[in-house]
Amino acid sequence: MARVFIISNRVAVPKAGLQPGGLEVALKATLKKHTCVWLGWSGELSDLPRTQTFTAGRNSYVVTDLGAEDFEEYYNGFANRVLWPIFHYRLDLAEFSRRDLSGYLRVNNQFAEELTKRLRPDDVVWVHDYHLIPLAKALRERGVRNRIGFFLHIPLPPPEILAAMPNHDTLIPALGDYDLVGFQTDGDAANFARYLARELGTPAHMSMRLGDGERAMRIGTFPVGIETAEFHRMAGRSVRTQLVQQVLKSIPGALMIGVDRLDYSKGIPARLEAYERFLSAHPELHDKITYLQITPKSRSQIKEYSEMAESVNALAGRINGTYSSVTWAPVRYVNRPYSRTALAGLYRAAKVGLVTPMRDGMNLVAKEFVAAQDEEDPGVLILSRFAGAASEFGSALLVNPYDPDAVGGAIARAMMMPLDERRRRHADLYAALLRNDIADWGDKFLVALGAGSDKPRAIDALQDFVPPAGIA
Repeated sequence: MARVFIISNRVAVPKAGLQPGGLEVALKATLKKHTCVWLGWSGELSDLPRTQTFTAGRNSYVVTDLGAEDFEEYYNGFANRVLWPIFHYRLDLAEFSRRDLSGYLRVNNQFAEELTKRLRPDDVVWVHDYHLIPLAKALRERGVRNRIGFFLHIPLPPPEILAAMPNHDTLIPALGDYDLVGFQTDGDAANFARYLARELGTPAHMSMRLGDGERAMRIGTFPVGIETAEFHRMAGRSVRTQLVQQVLKSIPGALMIGVDRLDYSKGIPARLEAYERFLSAHPELHDKITYLQITPKSRSQIKEYSEMAESVNALAGRINGTYSSVTWAPVRYVNRPYSRTALAGLYRAAKVGLVTPMRDGMNLVAKEFVAAQDEEDPGVLILSRFAGAASEFGSALLVNPYDPDAVGGAIARAMMMPLDERRRRHADLYAALLRNDIADWGDKFLVALGAGSDKPRAIDALQDFVPPAGIA
């Protein structure tokens, strides 16, 4: 029987008591329906890297250590100092070095070596995210002819931005060694098509074959969702827990919630500034809203992240210092993580969800907030138009995160929105969730890749993209 090899930077090895991560949630149905081998970095650093294999049911988990130099160059270096900022439209934050690129390619080759040892001819390979863009090329160089798919979980910028990256002309075309390249939104897929047309002179229609031979690289759009009904039930149970009830008892008025990793792509400083504008413009709503921002720290060893942490702390302190009373503080800023169950209950209790990234591949917090709501008395989602979820969530209050007055105005509108309008908007959003439920996501991708068949099958998610005139 053909196996599905899942390749990602980190591997979610099942361990009792650990909360599942985002990729594990996305792949839950795939791991349940198929015999899978999940391969990637163990999260451990070692002078003598080792590879270990764990089993759970019919699935295997292969994890390999990295050396300290590999970690600094591949992960901290090229992946997070070059690809992450550039793919999030932040050329100003990119720090390119040839040493880091060399480390990035070296680790991809190491993963290719581990994978090649284990592949059988009928296995299917599914590679995830920006850490592993050149993996298919490394596999093809080793003679691998299996079907290989790639899915990018973060945004892909237009060719004008991609072309500013040193060595883009070797790295981005390496995606042509995949049989299927998947994106979160049509806009991201179109950016890729435009890049290939502009830089490589490929045909404008992306049902083309890239390069010589029989294998064709194809593009698809596969928006990541959540387990909608299950999360809705979880939220209904969790809102009654002691934690959520204590939060509600401790605040006057309505709860507004934001949940984001501490990252410059999430727009937290601009969001706090927008809330400050709202408080200034609407003194009549003081004591009627409390903004809870849950922001676990990440990548603290990178200078930009530690500086941003100081900036956000200062902003939250300034707002509380200016507007607090003895009975009310407008902002609660928390740096510790909470379980997905606890967050589900907090989403359910919140009257406003504030999700305003400057740029995001999808943003599942927005989807979880919608799924968590009580349909009889739902909260209002304020969503950045630059989040991937905005392409599905036209009934949210869509805002420009770079315009603090507009975001502040959306907060006021959400607070005063009539019940019938809240219900109508929520019904539209919930229906959108059901159309892209995560239970079907993996199968849609694997069917498009041609898993279990002699030829890739065309499905609705695969489209032809025609670049604007003058690009090709």
